[in-house]
Amino acid sequence: MAQPEEHHDGARHDHVRWRRRRILKGELMPPVEEQATEPMATLPPADEPSGPKMLGSASFFRLWVAQVVSSLGDWIGLVAVLSLAARIGGSSPEASIGLVMSARMLPGFFFGSVAGVLVDRWDRKRVMVTCDVGRGFVLATLPFIHTVFGLFLASLALEGLTLLWSPAKEASVPNLVETRRLTTANSLSLAAAYGTFPIGSALFASLTKVAEFLGAHAGPLNFLELNQESLAIYVDVITFFTSAALIATLALPRNPRRHGRIDLGRTFTEVKEGWAFIGTSPVVRAVLVGLGTGLIGGGMVAPLGPTFATRVLHAGPAGFGLLLTSLGMGIAIGVLGLSAIQKRVPHDKLFAAAVVGAGAFMFVAASMSRPLLTMLFIAAMGVCAGASYVLGFTLMQESVGDDLRGRIFATFYTLSRLCLLISLTLAPLAAQLLDGVSAVPGVRVTLWIGAAITVTAGVLAARTFKAEPRPSSPAST
Repeated sequence: MAQPEEHHDGARHDHVRWRRRRILKGELMPPVEEQATEPMATLPPADEPSGPKMLGSASFFRLWVAQVVSSLGDWIGLVAVLSLAARIGGSSPEASIGLVMSARMLPGFFFGSVAGVLVDRWDRKRVMVTCDVGRGFVLATLPFIHTVFGLFLASLALEGLTLLWSPAKEASVPNLVETRRLTTANSLSLAAAYGTFPIGSALFASLTKVAEFLGAHAGPLNFLELNQESLAIYVDVITFFTSAALIATLALPRNPRRHGRIDLGRTFTEVKEGWAFIGTSPVVRAVLVGLGTGLIGGGMVAPLGPTFATRVLHAGPAGFGLLLTSLGMGIAIGVLGLSAIQKRVPHDKLFAAAVVGAGAFMFVAASMSRPLLTMLFIAAMGVCAGASYVLGFTLMQESVGDDLRGRIFATFYTLSRLCLLISLTLAPLAAQLLDGVSAVPGVRVTLWIGAAITVTAGVLAARTFKAEPRPSSPAST
């Protein structure tokens, strides 16, 4: 039990040492900034609302319920948007879907870092409420959009608001629960985000009959253009408004440095501050290296899974569905089981081991030729992947002060998008190229390479954890 506590204290000292160095060099304002870096995770807000509690916090319970509701709506809305894009695309539905999905990736590369600065500067509760209401209004326009370009612009707006909401939410969690409960809190958040996917898909399918009934009896509501897609979108709108109402009741501490004024020069300075802290903190660097590089390797399962299931396992699309189910079940087990062991093992060592384990099980799974054995090892990979994701978030929340947390999580989301895009783009090309030069199926060799990349990510993370905090950052020299 002593080792994890030592790690938490060391992580906080990384942040405090960094802040003091910057203050002594005159690069930061000392009075307010020093107050902002005081750890707040163990201090419950004074105006904690009454009602049901989760992990000892009524505010966290409401935030978690809001995430469950909005995530459920997100999955329903995503399926509806993809269906809408395919219908509007006409003779080229694949191109339409690809264009709409690209709108979910592009904003992160250009707006992600700035979004982190804004989250650290503005009141985070207002950011989340405004983004939820904004996403609801944007979604409400989708049933009346009849061009792919219009759908692309709406998707850009949705993703821009999400880029503000997500780091604001992650940065707020340590202010709602005690530090020792952060791992459990992140496990619950991950379950809310991804555990609602099968429910959302099933609800979208069930809306067919409901849409037919409403379409036949809508009467004066015909202007809403009720069909399966539009009905799913309206459900999504309601979930966002519900989430906004719940978040509006949270008791989040106010940071005196937060204000609404936008100064572009100061914004870029604060972006550099975030990058400078990453350069001096071994914990944050290790997590970004482990999860980012691991995504390049592990992400190859998504584009290569259907081909592997068909050509190697001879199981067809149904086999790929079973592999995804096994992966999802493994992630769920990893997330839930982590709470039972996380107090006994230092988080940094467990994180690195989980990333290495994910790569090792991926390698073994890619070596199998029988569906049942492949499913078993893919599930084991999921256990490690789910644990590493939760531990990574926990380590960053423990290691970063409140005034920088938004920027660090925005950087993580940007990096993860970039690494995933690299994986999705290069994996199919590599598999096709290796098909012509290897006696082993190219898809299997590519998955082996992906597994090796993931193992390397875990090893690099373990070595980075052991590094001493750097005395200065490139930005300040």
